[in-house]
Amino acid sequence: MNKTKRKIFETSMKLFAEKGYDATSIDDITTTVGVAKGTLYYHFSSKEEIFNFLIEEGVKLLQNSVDIKTAKLENYIDKLKAIILIQIKIVVKYQDFITILLSQFYGKETRNQMCQKYVYRYISTIENIVEEGMKQGQIKSGNSKVIASEIYALIASTLVYKMKNENLDVIKLFKEFESTVIDGLMVKNS
Repeated sequence: MNKTKRKIFETSMKLFAEKGYDATSIDDITTTVGVAKGTLYYHFSSKEEIFNFLIEEGVKLLQNSVDIKTAKLENYIDKLKAIILIQIKIVVKYQDFITILLSQFYGKETRNQMCQKYVYRYISTIENIVEEGMKQGQIKSGNSKVIASEIYALIASTLVYKMKNENLDVIKLFKEFESTVIDGLMVKNS
C-alpha cells in the first residue's frame, strides 16, 4: 500500500471510529488527509469501498494472527489462551478498527452484513478449536457455539475496559481472562 493510500485508510478508520460511518463524509476524509477528491478516488471508488477495505484488512490481520499462532500449538487450552491474548493485543493496537467493526455489526445494510459475515467466520474458527479440544478431552463438554461466542465477546469487554483505563496492561488483563474464562473450560484431572 503506497503512502497516500495508507494515509486515506488510516484517516478514514479514525474518522469512522470517532464520528461513525454515516456522519463521515468524503469531504471530511479528504480535508483531514489533505488530498484532493480526485486523489482519493484514484485509490478508492467510494466511501463504501474504503470501509470494505478497512474491515477486510482488519479481520484478515486478526484471523492470520490467530491461524499462525494456533497452528504452532498442540494443546487446545493453549490455543484458546493464544486467541485471547491476540484479541487483547488487537484491541489495544487497533482500537479504532474494533470500534468500527462492533458499531457496524448490527443492522441489515450491506456493510452490517459484511461485518456479521466476518465476525461469524472468525467465531467459527474459535468454535472448531473448542470442539476439537472437547474431543481430545482437554476442554469441558459444553455448547461450542456459546463458548466460542463468549471468547469472541472478550473483544468487546476489552474495548470497554480499555476506554475506561488508558494504561491497559495487556498481560495483567490476559491473566484475569485466563483465571475466569480459561480455568472454567479446563478439564480437571481427578
